[in-house]
Amino acid sequence: MLFSRTFRDKWRPPLFLVVALVLCIMLLVPLAGIAFFRVYENQLIETTEAELIAQSAAIAAVTAQRLMENGGPDLPLGAEAAGYGDPGARSSTGDWTPVLSKLDLTRTAILPGRPEPVPATAGVLPDYSKTGRQLDPVLQETQKLTLAGFRLLDFNGSVIAGREDVGKSLAHVAEVRAALSGVYASALREREVDNPQPIYSISRGTSVRVFTALPIIVGDKVAGVVYASRTPSNILRELYLKREAVFWVVSFTLGATFVVGLIFVRAITGPIRALTRRSARIGGGDRDALKPLAIHGNREIHALSESMLDMSRKLFDRNDYIRSFADHVTHELKTPLTSILGAAELLRDGGNDLDEADRARFLTNILDDTERASLLLNRLRALARAESVDIAGTCRLADVVADIRAGRQGAAISFPRDADLPMSAENARIVLDNLVDNALRHGADRIDVVADAAGRDLTLRVSDNGTGISEGNAAQVFDLFFTTRRDSGGTGMGLAIVEALLKAHGASIRLASGGAGEGAAFELVFPVRPSSVY
Repeated sequence: MLFSRTFRDKWRPPLFLVVALVLCIMLLVPLAGIAFFRVYENQLIETTEAELIAQSAAIAAVTAQRLMENGGPDLPLGAEAAGYGDPGARSSTGDWTPVLSKLDLTRTAILPGRPEPVPATAGVLPDYSKTGRQLDPVLQETQKLTLAGFRLLDFNGSVIAGREDVGKSLAHVAEVRAALSGVYASALREREVDNPQPIYSISRGTSVRVFTALPIIVGDKVAGVVYASRTPSNILRELYLKREAVFWVVSFTLGATFVVGLIFVRAITGPIRALTRRSARIGGGDRDALKPLAIHGNREIHALSESMLDMSRKLFDRNDYIRSFADHVTHELKTPLTSILGAAELLRDGGNDLDEADRARFLTNILDDTERASLLLNRLRALARAESVDIAGTCRLADVVADIRAGRQGAAISFPRDADLPMSAENARIVLDNLVDNALRHGADRIDVVADAAGRDLTLRVSDNGTGISEGNAAQVFDLFFTTRRDSGGTGMGLAIVEALLKAHGASIRLASGGAGEGAAFELVFPVRPSSVY
């Protein structure tokens, strides 16, 4: 793999960093508007070129008319027009020759600033000079309204109208040279700013100027060129003019980012950090940390925190259970082991001084206590199996009762109705056999097992006619190692095994008898109703 596991774990980003990254992305979203600004800026350039074309076309038409009026049929003309406009956009009659915008910020190269005019190699003809003087005031007034610069050139490229450049030549300029051949041309050139503003430096539109050169056609020949230029509108200037709207957009973006961050903190990062601190306290054994969190956040984190706290409670309970279990086991084993040790020491120290009766009594005590310890260990193994039992399978109540009857001759076990139990036959046999054994050891000679599936749950009521359970002992019958028959070999683990086994299957057991002398009755409740009860 590219990175080792240690490296990945060490550099795994914390949640707050992920949230910060998401917030930064949200803040960067408005910057995606730069792409829109770029498109909008390009649109401004295209619009500027289209406006210059329209204005130049009108000026070219007026100029052509004046030239024909001033020069008549003998008006000198330049080269034959190579054709201009968009041939693909002409009508079927050939009368429409629109000139379309060509400039594009993404494809058009930006040329250096316009070259300065040079002295003309040929003088301006009188008809052209007169036409220039006639139209110069019109160009000046047009410039005041459109902010565009116009120059009229004759077919040699000499300026005939246009401020201080009259009489000079612009024929060496690339776009003018193309227009003199009868082809419309345009260019983007660098714009020199005497006092540039720093904020404008990020806008390409303010540093360029649009130049157009439109041929003046008389007949089929070039009579001159309308050379126009204009600086596109600046996008930042447009934003400044709409600064109030921009302010509210920025305020909304920052406000939305703050709200999203607050939601993240309240719903995700805050609860997770609290849960992390709480788990550390629980790991240190602090039981006060089992209280619910003050802020749970979203549904998933709430479920995670509840699950973690519930698991922690179970671990604490399990730890308490193990500690109590170890204490009980130690206590229960200590008695027979002490008796065995004492009897063995007496046999060792007494030697030949002990008569056969005493020797036999000590050996009997050793055997009885050894048998009791062995029985206790067997019960502990049964309890361990009950707590980690496989809960799969089903069985029939009739089959389980038949097996118990075969193993306990003389036990009168009745069941009015058969039922399907949601546990394996082996586990069901362990449960019922312990209940039957408990009843028989308390004087019962009849046990009734009644199945009831009136509701969603299946209930088994196991009752007997034995001595019953006193009210004082009723609360302790399921406690581990609690027994009233310790002198006769009782371990106090039968009902604890039954309860653990049922709990593993999601079932429960409770004492339902009325008291001493009335027999014992237990109710076993299984949460899933079987397929049928007979």
